[in-house]
Amino acid sequence: MEELLTEYRAYLFCERGLVAATVRYYAQEARLFLTRSGSGELRELTAGTVTRFVVAEASVRSTGAAKLMVTALRSLLRFLLLTGRVETDLVSAVPAVAGWRLAWLPRSVRPDQVRVLLESCEQNRLVGRRDFAILTVLTRLGLRAGEVAAMELDDIDWRAGELVIRGKGNQHDKLPLPVDVGQALVGYLRAGRPTSSYRQVFLTALAPHQPLASGSVCAVVGRACVRAGIERIGAHRLRHTTATSVLQAGASLEEVGQLLRHRELNSTAIYAKVDHGRLVSVTRPWPSGSPS
Repeated sequence: MEELLTEYRAYLFCERGLVAATVRYYAQEARLFLTRSGSGELRELTAGTVTRFVVAEASVRSTGAAKLMVTALRSLLRFLLLTGRVETDLVSAVPAVAGWRLAWLPRSVRPDQVRVLLESCEQNRLVGRRDFAILTVLTRLGLRAGEVAAMELDDIDWRAGELVIRGKGNQHDKLPLPVDVGQALVGYLRAGRPTSSYRQVFLTALAPHQPLASGSVCAVVGRACVRAGIERIGAHRLRHTTATSVLQAGASLEEVGQLLRHRELNSTAIYAKVDHGRLVSVTRPWPSGSPS
């Protein structure tokens, strides 16, 4: 199994171009499936085994987690077919998880809550400067936690005022570097970041100083919520907050999509639900008279 998983991770990195966090998750799900199905008898793997595994796991997971699980499982089954470990394409045996696109509302954070989150960082301390910079990047640029963790010193072009974002699928995009974001980064880099050979911007506060993982970035947000005395939220809620505030300031959905670096407009369309001003303009008046 270990040899198979090592080869699978290399395939995900080199052939699929997935980022490290996604590769770890896919390998974790692959290990679970192979353990349950019996990795020594893959040629005898059947569609029934695949379906029973999905049904069992989906019953104890949320809809979102179940959807991620079936995506990872389909990836593994394609790899097993590609490498000749199974003779039948079993991808179609993976049932879809019930769920509807655009059925949810993006949950944002109120401006006063964003303010108290930033104010909760003690900028007279090294860790406070780091956390303030992380929260500023999250709230102003709408980055994902993994993108914040992946930021490197060479990604910041101070003269051009641009920042390279290392996004999903090894996609690199450039965003303008707002003044307040630049100031927060400078405050951390000059008087908060430990001396290190690592090129990642954000490092752990305690020795040995290592780059933060995406989970650590989420933990920074969680600790700030506790200090601020507000409901605990995830880093992705701040991404929704950025998109909602930009939309309410008059930006179009296309511009919000560019900021969030969505590849498809459908990914941005969910934010149309929170644009109340424009929704009113297309709302049909209620018919006159009493309803029957």
